[in-house]
Amino acid sequence: MQKIEGEPISIEKGEWKVPKRPIVLYITGDGIGPEVTTQAIRVVDKAVEKVYGSSRSISWVKVLAGEEAEKESGSRFPKETKEALLRYKVVLKGPLQTPVGEGFRSINVEIRMLLDLYANIRPVKYMEGLKSPLTNPEKVDLVIFRENTDDLYRGIEWEYNSKEAFKLRQFLKNELGIELEEDTGIGIKPISKSKTERITRIALKFAIQNKRRVVTIMHKGNIMKYTEGAFREWAYEVARREFGNDVVFEEDLGGATPPQNKVLVNDRIADNMFQQIITRPESYDVILAPNLNGDYISDAAGALIGDIGVLGGANVGDWAGMFEAVHGTAPKYAGKNVANPTGVIRGAQLMLRFMGWIEAENLIDKAIIESVKQKRVTQDLARYMNVTPLGTKEYADTLIEIMDSL
Repeated sequence: MQKIEGEPISIEKGEWKVPKRPIVLYITGDGIGPEVTTQAIRVVDKAVEKVYGSSRSISWVKVLAGEEAEKESGSRFPKETKEALLRYKVVLKGPLQTPVGEGFRSINVEIRMLLDLYANIRPVKYMEGLKSPLTNPEKVDLVIFRENTDDLYRGIEWEYNSKEAFKLRQFLKNELGIELEEDTGIGIKPISKSKTERITRIALKFAIQNKRRVVTIMHKGNIMKYTEGAFREWAYEVARREFGNDVVFEEDLGGATPPQNKVLVNDRIADNMFQQIITRPESYDVILAPNLNGDYISDAAGALIGDIGVLGGANVGDWAGMFEAVHGTAPKYAGKNVANPTGVIRGAQLMLRFMGWIEAENLIDKAIIESVKQKRVTQDLARYMNVTPLGTKEYADTLIEIMDSL
């Protein structure tokens, strides 16, 4: 690792204490990751310099994970990287590859589990100029709170022909009277009360502090009664017990309009939720979901605004944070200087928000909105705007130019 200057960020019970020159780790990632992450850092540095001058700056420290780490150390997630993450606690991460059906487990999930990053926060808001499939895309303004450390992403599963799967099938048959076919793979879906309660708290606190209108619990509790159904019940319990003065419940209103000074809490079954964010996006605001549902709904919401490539996400817990793009590695575009870095930039904006550097976050936001208005964009947007696309670096240059002019 390079020589490190600056001071670590301190995070205790979700409270961030940020020095004037904080140390922030970064992982460039796989596929298009190195290109988009490098340009995102350039944009962030420019915003910080423009707003704060020499009084603040970020000390970026590169750590290795993914393909680059494997080439250098033989491990996709080296011990040195784990130690750095535990020490410095905050990381901007480019996309990392996860194979389907076989191979190594997700490093993204490993980082979340290592740092106990239990809240995945994904804002989804329409920007004028994007090509949305909706007639009125300006009605889309959602913030998704996805539980990040429980559910099927724990990776507790066994291949159908493994000795573990055989033992589990025998146990289920002999002890519980449940008979499964011999060619059945088995996965376990754990959802705990304590993890449900803490993601509910952070979602409700956000909604109250930011004057959002509604928190909707998304679940499939009609079928998975003791996992997702329990998620629903535990979330309601926290809302009633700990936030009773600030919220009101749809089931108690009897169809009446909620008071202006209260956050409405309701719930929707997952399949219905997918329909309603398309047909009635204005009815939804903050969505609280278990891990798998949260992943699904955030990608679906991204499609509503026309481009998932412009979305970023925050993964936070009580003492650490990881910030990233929502999109994947897009290996076919790697090394071609064509990928859109906005997703990683949006992730970095969320990092700035948690750091309390709101002025720098707002400056980047203005620059991105202005670049879309001017149709100075990368190929993913340029192809339906009928304009010549900018390269990855050239787009970052454009954002820097716009920030200079603001």
